[in-house]
Amino acid sequence: MELNRRTVIAGAAAAGIAATTLGGTAHATGGRKPVKTLFGKLADGTKVYSWALENGGTRLKVLSWGGVVQSLEIPDRRGRYANVSAGFDNLEDYVAKTPYFGALIGRYGNRIGKGKFTLDGKNYQLSVNDGEQSLHGGTQGFDKRVWDVEPFTKGSDVGLHLYYTSVDGEMGYPGTLKTKVTYTLTRHGDWRIDYEATTDKATVVNLTSHVYWNLAGEGSGTIEDHELQIAASRFTPTDSGLIPTGELAKVAGTPFDFTRAKAIGRDIRTSHPQLVTAKGFDHNWVLDKGITARPEHVATLRDPASGRSLKIATNEPGLQFYSGNFLDGTLTGPSGRTYRQGDALCLETQHFPDSPNKPSFPSTVLRPGQTYRTTTVHTFGC
Repeated sequence: MELNRRTVIAGAAAAGIAATTLGGTAHATGGRKPVKTLFGKLADGTKVYSWALENGGTRLKVLSWGGVVQSLEIPDRRGRYANVSAGFDNLEDYVAKTPYFGALIGRYGNRIGKGKFTLDGKNYQLSVNDGEQSLHGGTQGFDKRVWDVEPFTKGSDVGLHLYYTSVDGEMGYPGTLKTKVTYTLTRHGDWRIDYEATTDKATVVNLTSHVYWNLAGEGSGTIEDHELQIAASRFTPTDSGLIPTGELAKVAGTPFDFTRAKAIGRDIRTSHPQLVTAKGFDHNWVLDKGITARPEHVATLRDPASGRSLKIATNEPGLQFYSGNFLDGTLTGPSGRTYRQGDALCLETQHFPDSPNKPSFPSTVLRPGQTYRTTTVHTFGC
């Protein structure tokens, strides 16, 4: 039985239970003004800052580099805090090594086949950085840019506005794209992301967040015992380059059926051709709700051992579940432990991969005079 999270947090605060990663004590609900500290400097001397936020029992650290979520701390059923997102403790590794740990992704989350698309009769060649494909915006996507950050408090909420302007032609994309992303911690400890963008030329946009989750705690080992449920009866199979074929396949009777909660490791090592090609799960689920005006609940992740849970609501039509297949033991997190295959997972709310080349998929085209808007809400339980 999942306890009321605010009851757990308040009880932990009263008992003075120590947080596992900050060395402090658990706090009752109540927002704190975001705190800015220097995190490091780039090779050209540009300063990168860290912003610490706390509200409703959730603690969040965000970098101006890539809008990266460096850590996100929540309590377990006994009120003990842990950082549940993978990452690094230094800027150098984020610049040189990161597999998109915690990053804001743009202009286009996920893959575009051969880095090419045609829009309004004009062909565009994008930066290619994943074999023949363009992945997450190319070699210098939004995850590798310094964002302007503006902290705010609004009522009982605290948060950050992040701004980045992508110039016409950057990574091959047409149009100057002005992007604003808002991270909000609510008084209940929810983490909300609001994405906005405008353009001066027709372009394609698909923004997302690439947090790697392990609800048992960063560096704690495999996520295969986590239980996952996704409200999707179809998914988009891929070719050998992990580009969707265009089919919307039924999950029923396959390892891709998460319509009822099940352990991630239950089917991950079966011989299904799609799992063999991707070395695990790395696919887009077609959410049953489709595109909605407001965020609707689409997925629940739970760690039975700690009791921590994550519920995701979005107005997007797709969810990319990536089971950390390419973590290979060469990266070390703040815990001092290495990340191996399946030690963290991603749940990326999105439009579908390769949509610019798949007319049957929901459109990702943004035109002058329009505003791109999408929202994802993360609700934590224990």
